[in-house]
Amino acid sequence: MSQKILITDAKIENNELLLSTDIEIELGDFAATGQMLVDSDQLSFIYIIDKEDGYHYVTIPESTWSVIQEGLQAGLETYLTNNGSKLKLDGFQSEMEYLIANITGNSNYGEGMVAKVEQVFAAPSA
Repeated sequence: MSQKILITDAKIENNELLLSTDIEIELGDFAATGQMLVDSDQLSFIYIIDKEDGYHYVTIPESTWSVIQEGLQAGLETYLTNNGSKLKLDGFQSEMEYLIANITGNSNYGEGMVAKVEQVFAAPSA
């Protein structure tokens, strides 16, 4: 059975992009898959992590995207954190860049998702 893990905060600290959750789980029991999905209805990106009992979906809401954009631009490693444990999210940057490129200008993701992604992740003008 899959479980949702909601990201409640994103910050940059010690040259790392930290995505925080309040859920009390031992992150060391999980493995990063390097795979992401999009939830257009909830304006969220979803990173998939794996555990013996199945996949868990790390939901990354729009409220955290501006900090994530800073981390992507700086090329920082990304970690899922909670009170005391930490899991490196392998492939986070490349997956995000791929999804952002796919969503930009693509009405299949819905007008709201496209507009928000373009607003937050648009490349700065030279």
